[in-house]
Amino acid sequence: MKLEMPTINLDGEVTVLATVPEVIQALKSCAMSWQKLISRVLEEQLEKVPQGHGPLAEIALWREKNATLTALAEQIKRPEVQKVLEIVEEAESECTGDLQVVLSDLKKHHMEAQDSAKFLSTLERHLKNLSTGTGNEVILNVIPSLLNALRIVWIMSRHYNRDERMVPFLERISWEISERARRVVDLSTLFKEDIAAAKIRITEAKNTLEHWKKCYFTTCTQVEESGSERYWKFDVKRLFEKTDYMASVCQDLHDIFQVVTEELYNIFIPELITVSENPKGIDELRKEVNILTSPMEDLTFDPFSIKSAHDWALVMEEFREDVSVEIVKQIFVENLKNPPLYKNHPPVAGAISWSRSLFHRIKHTIIRFHEEEELLATERGKEVKQIYLQVAKKMKEYEDEKYHQWREGTEQKLPLLLKDTVLTVSSPTEEPVTTKKSVCFTLNFAPEFEEIIIETKYMEQLGYPVPEIARFVALQEDKYLRYTSKLKAVLDRYHKLMEMVNEAETKLLDDYIQELRTILKAGHKRLTWKSVGIGEFIVQCTQTIGKLELIVHHIHNLSEDISSKLRSIESTNLFKFPQSKNGDELPGAKEFFDYVKCEQAKDVEHMVRKYSAIPQLLIQVERRVANTNSGKSPKLASYYAYWENRIYQVLTQLIVKNLKAFNATVLANTPLLQIEAVLSDSEVTLQPNASEIENITGQSIQDTVEVTKHFIRWMHGTCIECPPQHVKADEVVTFSFYSDVSQSPLIIEQAALITQNMHKLLSSLNKCLNQWERYNVLWKSDKGTVLSSLAAEKPACVIFDERLQFHMKVAQEVTQQPLIKDEQFIRLHLAPLASTVEEKAKGWMTSLGKLLNELTREELFSLRDEIRVGVFSF
Repeated sequence: MKLEMPTINLDGEVTVLATVPEVIQALKSCAMSWQKLISRVLEEQLEKVPQGHGPLAEIALWREKNATLTALAEQIKRPEVQKVLEIVEEAESECTGDLQVVLSDLKKHHMEAQDSAKFLSTLERHLKNLSTGTGNEVILNVIPSLLNALRIVWIMSRHYNRDERMVPFLERISWEISERARRVVDLSTLFKEDIAAAKIRITEAKNTLEHWKKCYFTTCTQVEESGSERYWKFDVKRLFEKTDYMASVCQDLHDIFQVVTEELYNIFIPELITVSENPKGIDELRKEVNILTSPMEDLTFDPFSIKSAHDWALVMEEFREDVSVEIVKQIFVENLKNPPLYKNHPPVAGAISWSRSLFHRIKHTIIRFHEEEELLATERGKEVKQIYLQVAKKMKEYEDEKYHQWREGTEQKLPLLLKDTVLTVSSPTEEPVTTKKSVCFTLNFAPEFEEIIIETKYMEQLGYPVPEIARFVALQEDKYLRYTSKLKAVLDRYHKLMEMVNEAETKLLDDYIQELRTILKAGHKRLTWKSVGIGEFIVQCTQTIGKLELIVHHIHNLSEDISSKLRSIESTNLFKFPQSKNGDELPGAKEFFDYVKCEQAKDVEHMVRKYSAIPQLLIQVERRVANTNSGKSPKLASYYAYWENRIYQVLTQLIVKNLKAFNATVLANTPLLQIEAVLSDSEVTLQPNASEIENITGQSIQDTVEVTKHFIRWMHGTCIECPPQHVKADEVVTFSFYSDVSQSPLIIEQAALITQNMHKLLSSLNKCLNQWERYNVLWKSDKGTVLSSLAAEKPACVIFDERLQFHMKVAQEVTQQPLIKDEQFIRLHLAPLASTVEEKAKGWMTSLGKLLNELTREELFSLRDEIRVGVFSF
């Protein structure tokens, strides 16, 4: 491909040389030879095609083109060649135009080859991995990377951005992927491998084929979202028709191994091994299973070729039908004793239906064999037909045996079931209904009864003759269903009603419950499923239960009213405390407990009003149950007692709760009342003192318990309050709940606990007064005696100064101490005591001052007299 250069001398200016005829003639000849050479080279390069089906062949082709055209292009760029072209062009030779066209084509194709080789080279590493890489993970990672690189080429390349270039290249990649899958799934060796390993190879090949298509469409989306105006809208049939077909063949192969592994080897054969005493028979069966796959090893066509799709379909059809007969046979043998039933099917008819469904499956198989004569004509096809006939015979024998057993059993059991009573009871009929746990009635409709009805219907649908008695019962199915449904509803209402009433209400309604029970007894003593009076029995039961329900609901409404009043009484707060005055000033102890007592009186009035309304509600119950309104019906005696006991419990709980609340108040760190510390009879004490406070507290506790004196007891067997009884001429006794409530151990315990805690609190307050005893010299010393003795001693002034300083210090000290101490719910005011101590100290200071003044005056007067005597004597 070397360009031939002219032999003449080309030294000199281009314009000069272009006028020399000899030079022009030689250069024309040279230019024409260049034109022919370049044209021939371009023609050869354009005719070249990749040497192979894969994408690497196309990259090799472009590299070769690039190398060839680059060699020519480099020669054109040489200075001597360029000078020849300039001289010819300057001379305006007629060959210049043709040569320029050829040179332009060379430049264009060179740029194309250069561009294509450069961009396709970026794909080479991915394509080599795709072709020769090992490991499924490598391939799954290569495909998206390769497509991403192709996307960049599509966007940036000036030549591989057209369908006519990109589609063939993608076809080559698709071919490479399909060939790789074909190498992985080699049918000549696949069925000789371990089944698990073969399934893995098939799965990997299928995943690779599907992954190629999935990644392609992902890349299509990325190209569109990149904003490029050139979308990937290629012919997907050209790209994926073959790989899609190969993936479907891989799925078929996987299904084959799945059937062999799970439905034959893993289910059928292990079951036989555990029960069979003929290992040789098991081996024969294993060989029979292997025969199913033998046609796959001797195929005369390429199953991965779309052209062989029909042949492959026939092979798969034969395999599926062959396996179908084997599986049906297997299922039938395994489940003879416990066949799977369709939803709502009874055991016998369900077993027969199951057997027939299996028969239809293998019958369908044989029909398909007859339709495809090619399948039936094979040796294996004839064997399958023989197996079918054997299994079909066993199925027919199985169905007949099931039917005859059912018929005999039905003719024996059904007459006995019709003699059963409609109800049964769980306790003796003589037991009186006097407790909440009443007699329990149960529907006596045996499951076998309903099963026979369902079996009869299905047997007739299956075409079997049924016993006349069974047909008669089945025809009345709606009636039996209606009876059982209504009887269940009746019994549900009855048992729910019995659960609703408590023991007291059960005794109260004894007559009504006995009446209902008497009616229900007919259901378990007289009425059978052949009786004609079942409907009337249900109506009578329903009416009687309805009447009792109305009474129970009415009683429950009244009971709820009573319970509401008792809840209100029980929740009453009997310890309401006064609010502090002026924000900080608290009431004194007496004022505090007087307020509590006053508020209790108001609450008692409200509680007694609610209590007094209870008898009227009980009289309404009496009116409904006994048709009287006296408040003393014997029928309600136990009911009155029940509520009186409830009232006792409520009042006991009322007092216990309030005493607990008050005890918590005593222990709480929130002051509610105040007392003072004072000096009384030369003793530092509380005012009121501890004994008085304890007495007030004890009286408040007693007042709280005596609240129950306002709740008058009822006369025995009634809900009428007991009138006052004149025991003596001047003594009247009122029977209240106080005598019982006050004896409650819980109340006694709480009262003692409050008293104990109050005593501890007051003891603690008294202890805090002990520090004031250090000042007792102020009030326990006799001032006159002390001063007289001091006057007699006539001490120096410094002694008086010491004593005055001591008392001044005391006066200052007591005023600087905290004057309020909060202890639990009591606030102790120390100001009165501090004021008294201060006054005592100041009193001592005054007395000492007077004494000092008197002694000083005496001394001064004495000194004056001495001075006067001395003067006069002088």
